[in-house]
This record gives sequence, C-alpha cells and structure tokens, in this order.
Amino acid sequence: PWDRNHPQYGTPEYNDVYVNTMKELVKNYGPFFEFWWDGANGEGPNGKKQEYDFRRFEQTLREIAPNTIVFSDIGPDVRWVGNEKGIAGKTNWNYLDTAGFKRGAGSPPTDTLNQGNINGANWIPAECDVSIRPGWFYHANEDDKVKTAEQLFDLYLKSVGRGANFLLNIPPDRRGLVHEIDSASLVEFKKLRETNFANNLVKDARAELHGSGGIFRRTQFTDNNPATFEKLSNYESTRLWIKFEEVKKVNCIVLQEAIQNGQQVIEAKLELLNGSQPVKEINITTIGRKRILTFPTVEASAFNLLIKNAKETPEISEIAAYLIDEKLIEKP
Repeated sequence: PWDRNHPQYGTPEYNDVYVNTMKELVKNYGPFFEFWWDGANGEGPNGKKQEYDFRRFEQTLREIAPNTIVFSDIGPDVRWVGNEKGIAGKTNWNYLDTAGFKRGAGSPPTDTLNQGNINGANWIPAECDVSIRPGWFYHANEDDKVKTAEQLFDLYLKSVGRGANFLLNIPPDRRGLVHEIDSASLVEFKKLRETNFANNLVKDARAELHGSGGIFRRTQFTDNNPATFEKLSNYESTRLWIKFEEVKKVNCIVLQEAIQNGQQVIEAKLELLNGSQPVKEINITTIGRKRILTFPTVEASAFNLLIKNAKETPEISEIAAYLIDEKLIEKP
C-alpha cells in the first residue's frame, strides 16, 4: 500500500484513500488473482510514516473480492519466502505460526519464512518473488542482464520444485511494453518446461506397492490425475515402486502429495536401481504440492519411494520421472 508521495500519506485519511483505490480497481478491472502487501513503509514528504490499517484492508478485500489471495510476510493466504532470490527452502512447510508477528518490521525470522513451521497453526504457503532483471524496474543499461531461460528454469526448480509459488517480476519498459529481450527469455523458458517435461517415463511402467502384506498393484500415483492418491497407512513398511520395461536414463523425479488433504511427509528416501544394483539414493524432507528432484543422469530399471517419517498418514498423489537436458539439472 506504500505511496509516500501521496499528500495524505502518514495520516489516517490515507487508509481511506487505499480502501477506495482497492474498490475502484476491483470494480473496474479484474478479477484479481492476488493482492500483494509487502509492508514497505518509508517516510512521506510530511516526514511521517503510515499506520496501515491492514485489518480494514483485509476485511474490505474479503467483501469485494472474496476469491483473491492476499500476500504478506504473514499471509493470511500466502507468505513471503524470506528472500528476493526466488528460492524456497529444501524443507518447506505450508504451515506457519503468525501469533505475535506483524507485517513488515516484526515479521517472523527469514529462515522461518523460508521453511515454514512443521506444526504451524495456519495454512500459509510460501511465494518466491524475484525479478527477471537485477531490480524491479526497467533500465536500458540492464538489457544485457536479463535472466536467461536456463536461469529461470533453475529458479523454477527451486521454487515450484520445492512446493512454493513462483512470482516472476517482468517490468514494462519506457514504452509500456515487455522488452523484446525479456519476452524472448520468457518464451524460451516456456519451451524448456514443455519439452523437458513432455515425456513422463513412468506412463508405461509398472506401479506397485510393496508392503508387509505382500505386493499390491496400484496405478493411483501414476495416473496423471492429482485428484487421486494412495493413502499409505503403514508407510514405514511400504515402498512405492516404479518398474520400467527396460533400462532407462533418468535424471529427474517429481513427487506430489495429495495437498488437498494437508502436508504430511517429514522425511523420505528415493532409491534408483539397475537390476538389483542401487545406482542412486536421495534423502529428502518435505514433498508438499510438488517436489522436483534432479541429479546427474543414471541408468535405472526401477526406483522406489520410502516414507521414513510423517506427521500423519501420508498420501501420495503422483510420481513421475523424466530425462531432462543435462545442463538444466539444479545448480547448487
């Protein structure tokens, strides 16, 4: 809401101005996906800082745009990830405790925002904000500093691939247009996602659950339908297996929880095998809405997932595997 140049900034009347601005926007434009309240609050020309009436702002927005997401350090719907690099924590809980904190100064520590709280009281997923350029606004002398499609793909792996939202800033240039360099990078970024995730190696493989009660054939976690899932009641003694008809090259595995029912997985292990020989083992923490794991290419005939620890009964909705361009493997 920060407009320090407004003549009423720093006075109670400025809150009226902002409420009326929201009403005008929602009435004449939209629908809006998200309102972004980052808490920035510098001094205005009158030497005063604004006391934002965020409670009133939120109540107003709920009335005029009930389906619009509200972002801030502490939500209420989506939280800042704690950095402006576009990177979520490798451990990333959608839960957050907000009691005693407020927007801007007084928000939770950045490492908490980055990882969330395992037993947090509120469902407030992380959003990773970053600009395609060095800063948030267009400058002609930065035309050679636009992030490449490969750099954007890496950020995608570190945001969406860690269960967060990816919010990419694209500043308009002096013409009011997206600059040609930025546009070309975005188009290529889209192509990289489409081509590298086009061929799911799992679609022709056998999907099985191996547990203490024997082998159970399942397809729920390989049917490309996020609405279906496998509920792993005895997860500590159950492995989800994917078995290829022939040895395949693999360097990317995607896992998804049934996020509509909450986030449960605390710790898990992936094991890739060629025949009976293990060729790769990956230990992870959270999965959440989506976890994209990349690694140097291996030849594998099968792989399995073991949930080692969970808050409650874990529910896995999808497992996929890909062979992506080697140069796109996540950078350290």
